[in-house]
Amino acid sequence: MSNIVAIVGRPNVGKSTLYNRLIGEQEAIIDNVSGVTRDRLYGTSDWNGVSFTVIDTGGFVHGSDDIFERAIRRQVKIAIDEASVIIFMVDVTTGITDLDEEVAALLRKGQKPVVLSVNKVDNHTRLLEANEFWSLGFEDTFFLSSITGSGTGEMLDVLVEKLGQETEELQKDVPRIAIIGQPNVGKSSLTNALLGEERNIVTEIAGTTRDSIHSKYTKYNRTFYLIDTAGLRKKAKVHEDLEFYSTIRAVRAVEQSDVCILLIDATTGIESQDLQIYQLAVKRKKGIVIAVNKWDLVTNKDTNSARDFEQKILSKLAPFNDVPVVFISALENQRIFKTMELALEIYEKRKTRIKTSLLNEIMLAAIEKYHPPAYRGKFIKIKYVSQLPSKTPSFAFFCNYPTLLKDSYRNYLENQIRKNFDFHGVPISIHFREK
Repeated sequence: MSNIVAIVGRPNVGKSTLYNRLIGEQEAIIDNVSGVTRDRLYGTSDWNGVSFTVIDTGGFVHGSDDIFERAIRRQVKIAIDEASVIIFMVDVTTGITDLDEEVAALLRKGQKPVVLSVNKVDNHTRLLEANEFWSLGFEDTFFLSSITGSGTGEMLDVLVEKLGQETEELQKDVPRIAIIGQPNVGKSSLTNALLGEERNIVTEIAGTTRDSIHSKYTKYNRTFYLIDTAGLRKKAKVHEDLEFYSTIRAVRAVEQSDVCILLIDATTGIESQDLQIYQLAVKRKKGIVIAVNKWDLVTNKDTNSARDFEQKILSKLAPFNDVPVVFISALENQRIFKTMELALEIYEKRKTRIKTSLLNEIMLAAIEKYHPPAYRGKFIKIKYVSQLPSKTPSFAFFCNYPTLLKDSYRNYLENQIRKNFDFHGVPISIHFREK
């Protein structure tokens, strides 16, 4: 399921403020001047145990009103095509504008669920004034203040319900492997080499692949989907609507996948944007393989160079760097099938279930060897551990003071799980709960 939520609406209604509240970070720049949000931003959010990706569509084209309205219209159409649920935000202080009416008409024509959020409703007078927005015709209309957070909980309750209603487009129980990475690192070349045909256009121009393409693939007596995404551009470079479209498609491909193959260019090394793409996959609990492409172009290779390159990559991926690194050449077909073998192995590891008795035997011994540090005279005792019935590996440690355990001890427990059980390439979740 591709849980993507797009926030749409005209400028200066509070989209970026709501976006920041949903992802829990001050990532988007907020100002009272229209058009401050020049980039399209995406981040992850969680509500009632449902995780989803939030897209802030704040950017727009400067110019005349006609150009401005066309830009907003295109963004809304893209959101209708690619988002799972759309938050349509309006401003109670201005009332219903002509542009609000036009956006509402586009959304009503679309088939995607819409949640109308009337923003800046922070006093009784504005609450009365907000009732006029019922005339836009959306059943799920909420009055809220994105600055204070009032009313957002009720809106999110309905939003996650609608995410759960989305139908699965791809065949169930078939592994889904996404090839992700920056533009021009060789994603389409790798897809073509694996498929044995020129399925995708390959050029030296960054961003040639505009869509994510799902190809059904059979190898090693296994059937799986291979998803080639448009390159995830640095957000500061995502200016044109076509690139915005590609970015949403790439994020959606990560959402739809089980395992991500992150392609890195051997000639440039791992860059900050590679790390952002990696973190996106980690936050979504996707299996991960790092594939260093164009290794055939690296000169003066010696016996230690690949090992040194791998160590540099893993050091930058910390704290979660228990991932396989394979050096490939998509053009020369070097180790490309090894990459797929690793991806399929990781897919199986994500489904690993550990017997509760064995899990407790090993982890309680590790806890006995290194007890949780006491906090202000309170001694923390972990009674037992259980693997949760989730789609990805998650473990619950039951104790007397779950809120007092620090991240450093969480990391210790994760390292012990990884030391004793094979979760190579698989992000895991650790939760502390009160017994």
